[in-house]
Formats: sequence, C-alpha cells, structure tokens
Amino acid sequence: MAYDKFNILKSSVVPLPIENVDTDQIIPARFLKATERKGFGDNLFRDWRYNADNSPKKDFVLNQDKYSGKILVGGKNFGSGSSREHAAWAVYDYGFRCVVSSFFADIFRNNCLNVGVLPVQVSPEFLEKIFAETEKDADSQVEVNLQEQTITIVNTGDKESFDINAYKKENMLNGFDDIDYLLNMKEEITAFAENTPL
Repeated sequence: MAYDKFNILKSSVVPLPIENVDTDQIIPARFLKATERKGFGDNLFRDWRYNADNSPKKDFVLNQDKYSGKILVGGKNFGSGSSREHAAWAVYDYGFRCVVSSFFADIFRNNCLNVGVLPVQVSPEFLEKIFAETEKDADSQVEVNLQEQTITIVNTGDKESFDINAYKKENMLNGFDDIDYLLNMKEEITAFAENTPL
C-alpha cells in the first residue's frame, strides 16, 4: 500500500508529554477487528479521549482546539507493549505523519516506517525544548527534513539530527512500502532473471 511521499514536513505539533505510552493505549485491543488500515484513527487513544458515554474528555490534548498538526510529540518509550501494527495504522489514519520521542519501542518504530509515519528519536533535552516551546506557543512549528535527517524548532532555530535506516529512508522519500519497492525494481529483476542461468 503506497502512501504519501515524505520529504520536508513543517507543522505545528500535538504534545503528549507522557512516558511509557504503550500500544494498548494507542489503540485498545477491542478495536483490532478490522484487517484494513482504515478507520483506526477514530479510536486513537480512545480511552484517553472519551468518557464511558462517548463524550470527549475536554482535558485530553486531541480534544483541545488549540493543538493541531501532523506531528505528534510523545514522552520517552513511546509505542511499548504488544507488537500490534494497528497502533501505527491508528496514528497514520488520524493524520499524523511524524511521531517524535526520546525513545521508541523497536517494533512500533518499524511498524510506523512501514505505513508512512516517520519516527524521529531525539535527545531528552531536545524533546523538552519542543514541549516548552509548544506550551509557550501552541502554534509554534517544527520542521522535519528527512533528506537531511534534521528536526528544527522553527521559533528558536534549535536543531538536532536523527538516525534512520537507509532503506526505510529511501522508501519514505518515494512513498513506497516493501511491495512498492520491489515493483519499482521490476525491470531490473526481470533482466537479472533472464540473464542468470539456472
């Protein structure tokens, strides 16, 4: 399933300064019935967003009008717990294209990369700078440059580099998943097969 190409993303952020956010909090298990990647955004952080009667919890960040954008900024150890790929689907389906944290669970990180969400791991100090700037100005923006592998707080100019697997980086720049990557190499694969003796 192809997704939007990712090159430079400049956006305001949605701050979630909570540590150890696990995948069951991101998308509760009772919503894992579907096998397509659509519709999960409605239930992103469901138990944090809504009361038992389905009314929105006014104090939760996704229900606050002052916060919006395509970048979710979470606390340390984001995406821990079970390996459910639906958590990354929910993040993408809600509209986020980047998640920033000072540490990601490995499986969640890879699941994000597979669906077009860029996980950007920064230092704890830089993470705190983002939270502080967003608290000061909810409209403040962050720029994520995938090609250069940098993240910048626009208002202050603070910048930090981040790491990403070269193969996943190339896929995100082109909007490819693993199947798209192979299909894009179809001519080379066919030529290799035709010229390689059995």
